[in-house]
Amino acid sequence: MKSLFDTVSYSSSKLVTKTYSTSFSLATKMLYKSIRADIYNIYGFVRFADEIVDSFHDYDKELLFNKFSEDLELALTHKISLNPILNSFQHTFHKYNIDKSFVDAFMKSMRLDLHKSNYLTENEYKDYIYGSADVVGLMCLRVFVNGNEDKFNELKGTAMSLGSAFQKVNFLRDLKADFEGLDRTYFPNTDLKNLDETSKQYIIDDIEADFKKGLSGIKKLPIEAKFGVFMAYRYYSQLLKKLKKTPALKIKDSRIRVSNPKKIELLMRSYVKYQLNLM
Repeated sequence: MKSLFDTVSYSSSKLVTKTYSTSFSLATKMLYKSIRADIYNIYGFVRFADEIVDSFHDYDKELLFNKFSEDLELALTHKISLNPILNSFQHTFHKYNIDKSFVDAFMKSMRLDLHKSNYLTENEYKDYIYGSADVVGLMCLRVFVNGNEDKFNELKGTAMSLGSAFQKVNFLRDLKADFEGLDRTYFPNTDLKNLDETSKQYIIDDIEADFKKGLSGIKKLPIEAKFGVFMAYRYYSQLLKKLKKTPALKIKDSRIRVSNPKKIELLMRSYVKYQLNLM
């Protein structure tokens, strides 16, 4: 039965989310059940593409990425795939009429990670951020507003800002892994070998501006999505606070994280703020 295969596909995307990201999984659990599975489906798709370019060092990454890209196109065209992650994603893609240009922009940025190691100009950096993060926020927004075009257009800019903020926090947190493990630098005009406090503060100011705009959009989200997205915002804000307190040179040599007990505390405190409308 096709429905049984679809159930397995959805379960696979949920498992990918829970296994790869406890923080995103926790935030997704705070969404209404009616939209939760579709966010798992989006995350599963973007995570698998990212894993190919970031993790499979002992294999031909370009060959794997090309195959994944071909399978994606077939899944979106024929509305089925034997890859359960792509099968679940194509369901969400068609259900919410997600713009194909968002998917194409995401895959373009992921493909850049196969060969491109640095971003020398602001335009290159912004284009990469748009494809790797902003469009993921837009895909999720399609789900959050249940395809409502007017609401989508109203919140589009803030969703992109929030996606940018999340990605830039990841970049700052993962400086060591990206630079030493993958030979990548994303921040333009920044010497990561000699990262100083001035450069760090410039990056943080940029992230905080994105967060401020993103929060204004969270407040306008439908009730089904608002608390889950607010929880994700709070988690990344906490990461940024820790990064602000960490000396620049230490950021380059370590990976800052939020402990699981702190995540639970954040959840409880965020719920209180949400209930009291103190977002």
